Amino acid sequence: MANVLTELNNRIFTITINRPDKLNALNQETLTQLNKVVEDAAGNDDVRVIIITGSGEKAFVAGADINELAKTNAVSGMQFAQYGQQVFNTIENCGKPVIAAVNGFALGGGCELAMACHLRIASDNARFGQPEIKLGVIPGFGGTQRLTRLVGKGKAMEMNLLGDMVSADQAEQMGLANLVVPQGELMKTVLKVADQLAQSAPIALSMIIDSINRGLECGMSEALDYEVKAFGVCCSSEDKNEGTAAFLEKRPAKFTGQ
Repeated sequence: MANVLTELNNRIFTITINRPDKLNALNQETLTQLNKVVEDAAGNDDVRVIIITGSGEKAFVAGADINELAKTNAVSGMQFAQYGQQVFNTIENCGKPVIAAVNGFALGGGCELAMACHLRIASDNARFGQPEIKLGVIPGFGGTQRLTRLVGKGKAMEMNLLGDMVSADQAEQMGLANLVVPQGELMKTVLKVADQLAQSAPIALSMIIDSINRGLECGMSEALDYEVKAFGVCCSSEDKNEGTAAFLEKRPAKFTGQ
């Protein structure tokens, strides 16, 4: 898979979008490869955490491939958007923490990809934006919806209607980025966070992700009921027994995901 590189190390699975000559733009082939490796990682018990980043120092993902976009019509455009949403939904709901290591431009589909991840850690040279309006279209991979949920209606309207980029610091201030670090420290910081997550209880991590995602799609009463059930799942796990025992015995817990 030339467009998507992967590496598994210490239970951390790193995915690198590898089209540096195109600023890692997402075409159909790249989306297909990305979907495949995420599905494989989600089903791999050796993987505890997933990192997604872009090759080079200029771009995380600088949007969709304009050469492909230029050839779309109503039908093919809808099909492309539906597939992109499917891929990003797979990332958002894969059950394992996914960190976007945003190492440069995260525009259009790149911003949407970052938002589908559970955490976004950006280098100080990163830029975020939904510039589709300047091409005469709208975001199609979830940009009108995830951005609103992350930063609120006002800022989402502004970014989508004007299509202007925001800096990494601005993204952090509005809640689009969780953390901004110097460019040279990005992967070191991301790996430190990933290692912390990799040592946490996998079932509890999955239940947190699932509860938050589901809760955003329903009313408070239903969301709280789902949280209760997820709490019960955690309480039936060996990891809960290990976690509570480790706390009482004043030692580090060793979670197995059982």
